[in-house]
Amino acid sequence: MGNKLINIYRFASPQAFYPLAGKMIPWFWTLAAIFGIAGLYIGFLVAPTDAQQGEGYRIIFLHVPASWLSMFIYLVMAFWAGLGLGFNFRLSGMMASALAPTGALFAFLSLWTGALWGKPMWGTWWVWDARLTSELILLFLYVGFIALQSSIDDPRRADKAGAILALVGVVNIPIIYFSVKWWNTLHQGSSVSLTKSPSMAVTMLWGMLLCALGCWMYSIAVALMRVRSIMLERERHTDWVRAELAEPGEHAGQE
Repeated sequence: MGNKLINIYRFASPQAFYPLAGKMIPWFWTLAAIFGIAGLYIGFLVAPTDAQQGEGYRIIFLHVPASWLSMFIYLVMAFWAGLGLGFNFRLSGMMASALAPTGALFAFLSLWTGALWGKPMWGTWWVWDARLTSELILLFLYVGFIALQSSIDDPRRADKAGAILALVGVVNIPIIYFSVKWWNTLHQGSSVSLTKSPSMAVTMLWGMLLCALGCWMYSIAVALMRVRSIMLERERHTDWVRAELAEPGEHAGQE
């Protein structure tokens, strides 16, 4: 058991995690393509037309996964940031930085697809609804995290400042999730619950879940690609990065 823990902790080092991430990236891209294509096929071509919202409801196969991932990625980002703040792991700050742009992308997609859905259903692109407003704040938190880190030259100080902002912003996640229960809003309640049967057709549910899995796999693949770039940038003066970036011909010449 002790040896297994030591092996796991070994990957907290950028030098050990870099090749592991490189091996995992193709697998997650493959899973993202499989789940994404299957989910979109079921959602847009197989799932039945909604009795009340007609064909317009199909935006949920993009909107709902984007909304879920925007919140989940923020929690994961805050976890990594807090881990780095508490234990000073170099990899933790890099992972938080790698996740932020993808989280911001999904927060933007959530708002944009929500507007496309809201216009035909509510008759307006935007209202200062509790859930919409808190989701907009989430986008601002992502952008603020990225901007704050970019404004500080020292990576360690940038990670600490970003971690504080990320941890403070976590309070917004339950506000987004429970906003439809706490306030009277135009936004409809959750169609999928862990404690209740889904309020949608099984085909619709499968399409949504597969799209969500596709988005999840995409997020992991992109984050791993981005964190590898961050590692090379931050560790560029170390021997292991020089060895990674060295041309094959240089190794042959040295031998």
